[in-house]
Amino acid sequence: MELLASPSRQWRFLLHPLLFTTISLLASFARAGLPGTWELLVADAGIASMHTAVTRFNTVVLLDRTNIGPSRLRLRLPHGGCRHNPRDAVLKRDCYAHSAVLDLATNRIRPLTILTDTWCSSGQFLPDGSLLQTGGDLDGVRKIRRFEPCDAAGGCDWVELDHVELADGRWYGTNQILPDGSVIVVGGRAANTVEYYPPREGGAVFFPFLADAGDKQMDNLYPYVHLLPDGHLFVFANDRAVSFDHKLARVVRQYPPLEGGPRNYPSAGSSAMLALDGAYDTAVIVVCGGAPYGAFIERNTDEPARGSCGRIVATAAEPSWELEDMAFGRIMGDMVMLPTGDVLIVNGAQAGTQGFELASDPCLYPLLYRPDQPAGLRFMTLTPTTIPRLYHSTANLLPDGRVLIAGSNPHYFYKFNAEFPTELRIEAFSPEYLSPDRANLRPALDEIPAAVRYGEAFDVYVSVPLPVVGIVEVNLNSAPFATHSFSQGQRLVKLAVTSAVPDGSGRYRIGCTAPPNAVVAPPGYYMAFAVNQGVPSVACWVQLAA
Repeated sequence: MELLASPSRQWRFLLHPLLFTTISLLASFARAGLPGTWELLVADAGIASMHTAVTRFNTVVLLDRTNIGPSRLRLRLPHGGCRHNPRDAVLKRDCYAHSAVLDLATNRIRPLTILTDTWCSSGQFLPDGSLLQTGGDLDGVRKIRRFEPCDAAGGCDWVELDHVELADGRWYGTNQILPDGSVIVVGGRAANTVEYYPPREGGAVFFPFLADAGDKQMDNLYPYVHLLPDGHLFVFANDRAVSFDHKLARVVRQYPPLEGGPRNYPSAGSSAMLALDGAYDTAVIVVCGGAPYGAFIERNTDEPARGSCGRIVATAAEPSWELEDMAFGRIMGDMVMLPTGDVLIVNGAQAGTQGFELASDPCLYPLLYRPDQPAGLRFMTLTPTTIPRLYHSTANLLPDGRVLIAGSNPHYFYKFNAEFPTELRIEAFSPEYLSPDRANLRPALDEIPAAVRYGEAFDVYVSVPLPVVGIVEVNLNSAPFATHSFSQGQRLVKLAVTSAVPDGSGRYRIGCTAPPNAVVAPPGYYMAFAVNQGVPSVACWVQLAA
């Protein structure tokens, strides 16, 4: 399968034409029997999306960096003004868009105005549904921005906050919303600290763990941060992790190191916290992929990527890592929590490391990680894409159950005449649960409250073409900020539900109980899915609040 997926660059041009044709035919045959389908949504978005987030208005915010010269999307004047920066080495007066919003109903792109550099920045949705965006490079390194989304017909745009800025410059940092609705900003290049938005007294707080996790090639950037159901933060950097009390700003637990070398930028794999359910007292973290130490320092583009995954019960009394292997080595992959509780692993490369033109051998095959299966049977290979997605690519769950795939610019500037060109196309991947043979199982979420409070009991109504057999789940997926192989704030919470009861009108009533508190599910807007026999509905947006 690895040969069919992507022959190494050294051999692909030496193969005899007949042999290459045979391999191509075999690869096509292999693809035909694999689950999932791909579709092209946008042939030219105008920008390569380094950062991507889905809003409650079913639009998608696309965001690149500003110091790259012209994009292929012009600002619309006078609504969007040109960016004037005499210190910009490429364009002093930049009238091109470096951010845009995609309308999922029409696949149309509307340019947005961003004024300060967002290269390798971070983000998170706030409880009111607005997108907080922090840091970057150059004039954006301390900047805080806010995007208050609107429906597709609106003219909402980025607002650069002037009354507040970051205490420390944040380049390659991570954001995570906290139970009180504030946001913690963790790490960044030369920033071994944490700070908060809104700012807390005292500003940035030194976080020694990040300094200790650094090495000669850094490997502590874009740390993986997950809010545990005990209220602490699981923070992973390089090959190690701690539990961090964000209230007292101190480490309360150290976890065993994860074998297999560094896992964070620039040797990045990816990470996800599995679904929270039942009593909401158990959190399982998965970390997959990465590059061997030294590949970044040596600029080694052909060093095979790691194929191992570590899985740990972060809330266990004596936690330890369980190791398992993926079908492919992978760096720069993205892990997307699906409404079912399975995890899609997509994008990335099988060799090299993160950075400009430092990766090769694209990993075109997605994987489905099925956490409820026994070890050794958890990974399923899915239908490959035809578009390589390397450095600066993203993946986000959509309300209809598909996964949006965007970005990939492995070059410092936009470059289209290259083996792996800057990628402006946007795709959607449909998991097997959206296949036509499962259409009769797909529920419609007919009625659900627009807002619920913690611990509140409420009813939802669904309709299904075939009679319901078993439990219909009602699950809440957050809308994370995806960048650099990690979805900041990603979360799936499975609600306590009753059996589906026919209501006499062709629908089923399901009794639900909202999450008990903001530690289990921080306040904000969630995609609520009904899931029938592994097939999700189209989601409805629900606001969760105290």
